[in-house]
Amino acid sequence: MKIDMKEISNSITTRRDFMKTAGKVAAVTALAGQTLPFVHAAGSDTIQIALVGCGGRGTGAAMDALATNRLGPIKLVAMADVFPNRLRSSYNDISRSVPKQVDVPEDRRFVGFDAYKKAMDCLKPGDIVIFATPPGFRWLHFTYAIEKGLNVFMEKPITVDGPATRRLLALAEESKKKNLKVGVGLMSRHSRALQELYKRIQDGEIGDIILERGYRVHGPVGSFASPPRPAGGISEVMYQVQRFHSFLWASGGNYSDFYIHIIDHLAWMKNAWPVKAMAFGGRHYRNSPDGTPYVDQNFDVYAVEYTYEDGTTFVFDGRCMTGCSEIYSSYIHGSKGMAVASKSGDCGLPSAIYKGQKPERGNVLWESKVNPGEQNPYRNEWVDLVNAIRNDQPYNEAKRGAEASLVTSMGRMSAHTGQVITFDQILNSTHEFAPDIANITPDGPAPLLVDAKGRYPVPQPGIITDREY
Repeated sequence: MKIDMKEISNSITTRRDFMKTAGKVAAVTALAGQTLPFVHAAGSDTIQIALVGCGGRGTGAAMDALATNRLGPIKLVAMADVFPNRLRSSYNDISRSVPKQVDVPEDRRFVGFDAYKKAMDCLKPGDIVIFATPPGFRWLHFTYAIEKGLNVFMEKPITVDGPATRRLLALAEESKKKNLKVGVGLMSRHSRALQELYKRIQDGEIGDIILERGYRVHGPVGSFASPPRPAGGISEVMYQVQRFHSFLWASGGNYSDFYIHIIDHLAWMKNAWPVKAMAFGGRHYRNSPDGTPYVDQNFDVYAVEYTYEDGTTFVFDGRCMTGCSEIYSSYIHGSKGMAVASKSGDCGLPSAIYKGQKPERGNVLWESKVNPGEQNPYRNEWVDLVNAIRNDQPYNEAKRGAEASLVTSMGRMSAHTGQVITFDQILNSTHEFAPDIANITPDGPAPLLVDAKGRYPVPQPGIITDREY
């Protein structure tokens, strides 16, 4: 089946429209179980994996996938990346750790922007492909996986703008019709502590939620800030892919890539998506300590007020600055008490519920206790996915992953434009960051162009108000 991306890209919808379709999609999924041409029966067949995107995130996902071997045989058979050194390093790390589960000879290690197709061509329907490239490529790779009848695990975020989200929502429905199992790397949803906290909150243990707070404030990490591209070295396209956190088309910037986990799990606890965002942000440090100018598109501080349809507020603060106070955790305040969702990090143990509004030891009413074998949510999400594949159970996180990515982008767009941005506005935005991503080549042109002084376009709140740059 060839999927018409032009038709998908032109579809306009609203938050209410696709929230209302959830029941219809579930009905379609229930009838779609007979369309998958190959199903791995429990414990009887080897699941083959292809890894597309061999950086640290992809290598970690592959290792977590292979750790599910107690559920049945599983092995890595193909790898793809645009950087040969990254592929080589990933292969060496994985094959040293689990040599008996790696069967990737040289002719199944592919390099280039078309390598994703070659890696997936090594699989049979019902196998799994891992997508861990910069998320700007996600819809393109997902399209081919659906055509091949492959189950998918894709790292977050899975969209970076409105047009890509509309594509992903349509692709999610296509994947459900084919009974494909799709996991998205929002591992907080697979934290056994957060699952228990969610149940307790839905049962009313803290009363009505009146406020949520999330924070990720620490020093620069990843490729958050970038100096100008070195002359005479790597091409412009490859530079932007290599330093993907710096460019909105590739990653949604540090806002989308760093902050999506807390945004996602707090919305989950509320059991709703925010309908609008009002945000502030700016860049305090435009030069490195040695005076080299930074040319990336990121702000180094963001402050966002999300609002749910019932008026409840969710505040999120993010900062990438050296030397400032650090906090990386999330909180939920209710009419009867409060909860700590993540004590430290994206979903750090333990989660807890307190009487009153102070998370003090003497106020603890409940604290999560998780079996040692289930304390790693990265492993849990793979156990859940592989179990669904082997037992042919409904399992598809693509729609929710697209929604979480969109809500994250909504806060980012508000900060970058200086405007209140609604869910429908970002969903229906026509600004596509990388419209020609399917035709990208190492030599260009790049999705983001530099001016005569070697500078990239940056957000200008209040000046450019209908798009982010």
